[in-house]
Amino acid sequence: MQFLAPITQRLTDLLGPLGPLMVIAVLGVLLVLAVLPTVLKRRDDPLDRLRHAQDALAKSARNSEAPRQALRVGSGKDKLEKFAGFLEPKTEEEMSESRLNMTRAGYRGKNAVRTFHAIQFGLGLSLLLLGVVFALVSAGNGGSSPSTMIMSVLLPGGVGYYLPKYWVERRVQTRRDEIQKGFPDALDLLLVCVEAGQSLDQGIIRVSKELAAGYPALSEEFGLVAYEIKAGKDKSQVLRAFGERSGVQDVNSFVTVMIQSQTFGTSIADALRVYANDMRDKRVMRAEEAANKIPTKMTLGTMMFTVPPLLIILVGPSVHDMMETFKTLNM
Repeated sequence: MQFLAPITQRLTDLLGPLGPLMVIAVLGVLLVLAVLPTVLKRRDDPLDRLRHAQDALAKSARNSEAPRQALRVGSGKDKLEKFAGFLEPKTEEEMSESRLNMTRAGYRGKNAVRTFHAIQFGLGLSLLLLGVVFALVSAGNGGSSPSTMIMSVLLPGGVGYYLPKYWVERRVQTRRDEIQKGFPDALDLLLVCVEAGQSLDQGIIRVSKELAAGYPALSEEFGLVAYEIKAGKDKSQVLRAFGERSGVQDVNSFVTVMIQSQTFGTSIADALRVYANDMRDKRVMRAEEAANKIPTKMTLGTMMFTVPPLLIILVGPSVHDMMETFKTLNM
């Protein structure tokens, strides 16, 4: 921040105490004005133009027919669609990664990525404006330096920009932990259903209903698998998509076992029995690992809150006696 000192001093001499903040505000407004034309003027995609042409032809062909009732309710145009070029990733890989991350967080909407970036941009800009207002009030009272004013403007903007990202990452981690915790119970229930005579599809539907109260995230994933199978999608693709959405290694291994069992024609009940036993053993091993970490985690707390009082109790009287002895000798 030392290289900013001459600049802030020069601006203060020219424009007064609020000179640096005024310059920052003007630069921010200029940047927003420079970006707005790019945001509002979105280039048409060739596929969109072709789709519009096909829609126009279909509309002209339906002019002589009776109006039909819409199949979907609330399928109007998205208000953020004109900002899609600014709010969505530019490449297909980044878009797929962002969509997968939002799906793992539980947000499965078609416009989830666009809404996330809109919230991120809006929250960052709002907190940035609040920081500017706070800096102006502090400068009016005369109790803040230029560097403090700059930090009070930039810090809320950065917090507002990264807060939605932190929220989504926490949601992803929470859902992943919930799926990993409840997956052994789900396998046991699925094994019971298969051994009772139900098919794998019927067992998945029953498991999704039974897990709704204890593990809602896992129940939602199993319910989505059941709906996709009912819709006619290939079971192998549905299971692979389930493993990819969950992001849990145990689920990916289960998907591999099910696909191999279906490919080679082996018994699904036997495969489920063996894999369910492995999942129970893994759960016990995770519990033992967490229990073994407790003494290490308690060491720092023990040293901070137990050792100092113990030293005071043991060494305190001796120190007091030594101080009294020195006072007596000096007298």
